[in-house]
Amino acid sequence: MTTNRAIGFGLSNLPRIARGEGSYLFDTDGRRYLDGSGGPAAFCIGHGNREVNAAIAAQLERVACAYRYLFTSDALEQLTELILRNCGKDLRHIVYCTSGSEAVEAALKVALQYWDARGLHDKRRFIARKRSYHGNTLGALSVSGFSERRRPFEGSLLDVFFVSAANEYRPEGGVAGSQLVEKLSRELDDEIRRLGAEQVAAFIIEPVVGAAGGVVPAPPGYIKAVRAVCDRHNVLLIADEVMCGSGRCGTWRALEHDEVIPDIMAVAKGLAGGYIPLGATIFTREVSNTIVAAQGSVMTGHTYSGHTAACAAGLAVQRIIERDSLLPRVRDRGKLLKSALQAALGRFDEVGDVRGRGYFIGIEIVRDRASKAPFPRDRAISHRIATSAFENGLICYPCAGHVGEGTGDTIIIAPPFNATDSELTELVEKLTVAVEQALRVTHG
Repeated sequence: MTTNRAIGFGLSNLPRIARGEGSYLFDTDGRRYLDGSGGPAAFCIGHGNREVNAAIAAQLERVACAYRYLFTSDALEQLTELILRNCGKDLRHIVYCTSGSEAVEAALKVALQYWDARGLHDKRRFIARKRSYHGNTLGALSVSGFSERRRPFEGSLLDVFFVSAANEYRPEGGVAGSQLVEKLSRELDDEIRRLGAEQVAAFIIEPVVGAAGGVVPAPPGYIKAVRAVCDRHNVLLIADEVMCGSGRCGTWRALEHDEVIPDIMAVAKGLAGGYIPLGATIFTREVSNTIVAAQGSVMTGHTYSGHTAACAAGLAVQRIIERDSLLPRVRDRGKLLKSALQAALGRFDEVGDVRGRGYFIGIEIVRDRASKAPFPRDRAISHRIATSAFENGLICYPCAGHVGEGTGDTIIIAPPFNATDSELTELVEKLTVAVEQALRVTHG
């Protein structure tokens, strides 16, 4: 199997998928792959679930899609009730879409419409964080601090302002703990004051940074601190939970861990578990009521917003997660999985950090643990590891470029919530072999 065939990420000669069953995928050559990253942290209950497939088929037998602005549906209403129950009493309104990028795009539009509805027409600016990724549409890409993905579109992106990433492993200025939180929150406060609070609509964050950083949880106290800054300056807080939310971190909202409620939240990926594309933008009663009272309705939506069969898929997936108590499992087994990875990979001095929450774990690869220095970009160590793993029947998610000048390597692990203990053991064993093989080639 060639490198191109082993792992794609834009390359040719990919293996052809045949079927999926539980935590495994099978290609047409008969090779089996353990899905250790849920694709891009999306496939939360595995593949080929008969219960979900039956729910989709039953909905398709009745009607595939009723246009959201003419009809409601049982699937949409029941899914909405389930999501709002999981979100708590403050987040009360949902706009559906079909991807995480759309969910973030809608979040930006809702924030702008909210301030417009309040008559504060100058609040048009967004602040985001360096080394973040919020999606592929122009608006979502504009608030992404991911230069590699922004570069071809510069000049047509929104004028967005960026503050430092919140990374405990690689802290700005070398400060740590409460000093790091104080420094970062002060930086946000200073940036809002510099721009003028009357100009700033929202601050957008990933509670746990995904592809742009390789699973970087917010430092303890950080989210509360920036929430306070936003409140002080009358700025909305948008939580992009597309990758880290919908239970991936062991709570339905990733920000539950931080005991903070955003004004607007975007979810997707695990919402329908990859069975049919589905995303959602969820926001508070205050935001919703203000917009509806002044302008009648939220002015964002698409042809397939609230797609009936997609909502049926999401409802089936979320009901399984609830019925089978998968979130407590993710919380408990996630700690054990992280510990197992730390124990297995600890013998490699090049494994600098194993971090994350629940079934969202990042492994940072460095030249040596003491210096934390990244490998040169041309070594492509994260892709070497992912390729080696893929050839050995394990899917993981490589990330690169988060340290600066295109350097920095991480691997994301995000298995299905219902992966068995033996599958998690297989994941650890195969990833350990892949890391060893890739490092041997790199140093050879």
